[in-house]
Amino acid sequence: MMEIQELSMGVVLHGPLPKKPEFLPGIRRAPNRGYTLSKKETKVALMNALRYVPEEHHEVMAKEFYEELKTYGRIYGYRYRPEGRIYGKPLEDYEGRCTEGKAIQVMMDNNLDFDVALYPYELVTYGETGQVCQNWMQYRLIKSYLEVLESDETLVLESGHPLGIFKSHAMAPRLIITNAMMVGMFDTQEHWHYAMQMGVANYGQMTAGGMMYIGPQGIVHGTFNTILNAGRMKLGLKGEENLEGYLFVSSGLGGMSGAQPKAADIARAVSIVAEVDASRIKTRTDQGWVKEVAETPMEAFRMAEEAMEKKEALSIAFHGNIVDLLSYAVEHHKTIHLLSDQTSCHAPYDGGYCPEGISFEERTHLLETNRALFRKKVDETLLHHYELIKKLSDRGTYFFDYGNSFMKAVYDAGAKDIAKNGTDEKDGFIFPSYVEDIMGPELFDYGYGPFRWVCLSGKEEDLKATDACAMSCIDKNRRAQDLDNYNWIRDAEKNQLVVGTKARILYQDAEGRLKIALAFNQMVREKKVGPIMLGRDHHDVSGTDSPFRETANIKDGSNIMADMAVQCFAGNAARGMTMVALHNGGGVGIGKSINGGFGMVLDGSDRVDEILKTAMLWDVMGGVARRSWARNPHAMETSIRFNEEEKGKITIPRIPEEELLEKLLEEK
Repeated sequence: MMEIQELSMGVVLHGPLPKKPEFLPGIRRAPNRGYTLSKKETKVALMNALRYVPEEHHEVMAKEFYEELKTYGRIYGYRYRPEGRIYGKPLEDYEGRCTEGKAIQVMMDNNLDFDVALYPYELVTYGETGQVCQNWMQYRLIKSYLEVLESDETLVLESGHPLGIFKSHAMAPRLIITNAMMVGMFDTQEHWHYAMQMGVANYGQMTAGGMMYIGPQGIVHGTFNTILNAGRMKLGLKGEENLEGYLFVSSGLGGMSGAQPKAADIARAVSIVAEVDASRIKTRTDQGWVKEVAETPMEAFRMAEEAMEKKEALSIAFHGNIVDLLSYAVEHHKTIHLLSDQTSCHAPYDGGYCPEGISFEERTHLLETNRALFRKKVDETLLHHYELIKKLSDRGTYFFDYGNSFMKAVYDAGAKDIAKNGTDEKDGFIFPSYVEDIMGPELFDYGYGPFRWVCLSGKEEDLKATDACAMSCIDKNRRAQDLDNYNWIRDAEKNQLVVGTKARILYQDAEGRLKIALAFNQMVREKKVGPIMLGRDHHDVSGTDSPFRETANIKDGSNIMADMAVQCFAGNAARGMTMVALHNGGGVGIGKSINGGFGMVLDGSDRVDEILKTAMLWDVMGGVARRSWARNPHAMETSIRFNEEEKGKITIPRIPEEELLEKLLEEK
């Protein structure tokens, strides 16, 4: 067992080499990411990896690292993976000098649980490429630094690398994380692929590298809200009516997309979700998140139509390509009410999107042996996929982009007519993003977003107690959104949402988040529950600038700016959140998004109360204020109310008459 030593060099690896790992059968493995480095670049990449390893092991490990680089397209350092199962254990089972250091270890290990992670041996939590850190040497060092972290110090991670612990103070963050923050002129997929191979860039996705992933539950609530509100907007649902008798079709059963059938079940819809990877279907059926599996499109639609006729909720996984499913629907005039896609189109050429006409296994082989042909087939399939969606849309299907960069991938494949302005992507695409049409105006502009918490004790009774407390904090009569969220938390235990450690998600606005956070900290203070980690998805009101997703309903031209996410990150750090993170590319791909998240440990102290009172409101209202300045009506209403009720000082825009400007421009 490799030991850790705290020296003048910092915390370092030393001692004998760990034995070579044994890989358990049945655990998904990441495909070859592509080795493209020159001899000179390879030498630097190997030197970079060997920096973590004692000099006496360099000869052995240089050969192993070189073989990994050639075989997998990156260096994982498999030998340094700790033996046995990695999972989020109870807080008390971890070593550490402060509660925060132990709490972050819980979160990191939960991200790598076999039941949670997409490719656990490659440190990929979800989204095809979203990693906790780059390699297992980094993992060991991060864990060891957290064990010696004091309550007046801060650990810094740069693209997975633990830069070191630095003196700060008790009100400062204990951990600051950045991932893949590339300089503008190099902020492209091609340069990232080079940097990834070199071992200097980590794709943190959103909550993977931010260590706040709570399994697919984290997206179930957002998906539930999305399809339910789509039903209200497009299908005429009223009040508490649900999606009984309606069909939702999509694709993907991975770490995020796997939430779709569960969310559809809760909304009482019938759903068909296509997935090419049989292992992902098995994971979701074993969890009970998919009820039936169909091997042909005919079988899938037969089961769906029978359930729709009976007005029964039914989740169906179609083992095959979404394009085959939609081709059948077009040819046989099948009715699809709501349609989307959640393949990993932020990385379509790295395995995130499977071409039609080949199996998942053939896809993996082609990705490794002929990437140029793979890319060509991906582009052809994307264009076919797009044509099918247009035909279904013309027949009355409501299609929305689910923020997976699908429409951008179609545009990049050559379909320029998908651009709204017919020229470029700046103004978005002809089909709305789910944020542009649904989540933005109905949730984000009010401040509602994916608030979440983890019971660090690992106890079921703590989760039940926090559920009850959160429910008591919601005024279900204030807005329709509050009633939806009240019903969600009321039924959360019954819906069996937990995968991994004991966690919960609950969409809330600024006022609701602060109220719940303070109530939770009081419960910890009174020893009614153990310590709690608060957080959120980076996919939120303020945390992410992404013109095709989170900021798709920003129409003042600032949708291409990333000031909000950076300010959110900096403000949370300044106010003392336990853990703050800033990433490039999360959700939609390198160069297409900047996103930030946080984690906040509730230890019952007065110190935490003071941090919550400033940080929780800032984390939400900074984004509402930006949306208000973009002239979004609901965000303006929310900002004015905040100024009145909370004595805020948010700048409210003056709105000119459009006729005035039209007349002026006509005169020119």
